[in-house]
Amino acid sequence: MTDVVFLPGIILPAAIRYQQLIRALGNDVHAVTKELEVYAADAPAPDYSIRTEVDGIAQAADAAGLERFHLYGHSGGGAVSLAFAAAHAGRLLSLAIDEPAADFLGHGGSDWLDIQKAASLPEPESTRAFLRLQLAPDEPLPPPPAGAPPPWMKQRPAGIRAFIAAAESHHVEPAAYRAFRPPVYYSYGTRSHPRWAAMKDRLADLFESFTAERYDGLHHLNTSHQAEPDRVAAALKKLWTSTR
Repeated sequence: MTDVVFLPGIILPAAIRYQQLIRALGNDVHAVTKELEVYAADAPAPDYSIRTEVDGIAQAADAAGLERFHLYGHSGGGAVSLAFAAAHAGRLLSLAIDEPAADFLGHGGSDWLDIQKAASLPEPESTRAFLRLQLAPDEPLPPPPAGAPPPWMKQRPAGIRAFIAAAESHHVEPAAYRAFRPPVYYSYGTRSHPRWAAMKDRLADLFESFTAERYDGLHHLNTSHQAEPDRVAAALKKLWTSTR
């Protein structure tokens, strides 16, 4: 069995986000879907930090009996995966990240200021403004799902704000990424905000073994593992095979 921990983004729960991808990966993958620690309680803890998320991954892996494992993260989960790789490189067999929310290298610039401004707006304008900033400037925001919002959606506005604040205060030294030896897979869509293409270039210069894959026509809110799960499954299996 191939042991893999999956981390979701800041909106969809892991079980929903990765349902199609895990099905495409097949029965020889032991998938551990790990929810973000920011949603461990009804409201984010006052001392919540990216370190909270990093510790949560280690605890979830320990509980599942995983000494070393593959890690896959999208958006917020992708950022946390990068932080975990920097802090616990010895526990990872590989790292796969899909449009990480941050790389913690201090390159957020005006894009990050726009995200902070969106988080300061009242609801529901705040969440919609935040989602708009995940897309290319000329990509229309998809309409909200029909029907009443699911119960877990009530936690999202506070979770988004807490995660943004935590990410802003977290920093990773470039040397930590340079010291990471397992292979890294980075995916991004052409209709997502251009900051992910820039992040790809930064990380490619730091990680020793780095592969990037572009998904044409896709974006952060309809990303690769949702729209093309079979293609992503094949890419992940290739990545995991390279570690044997």
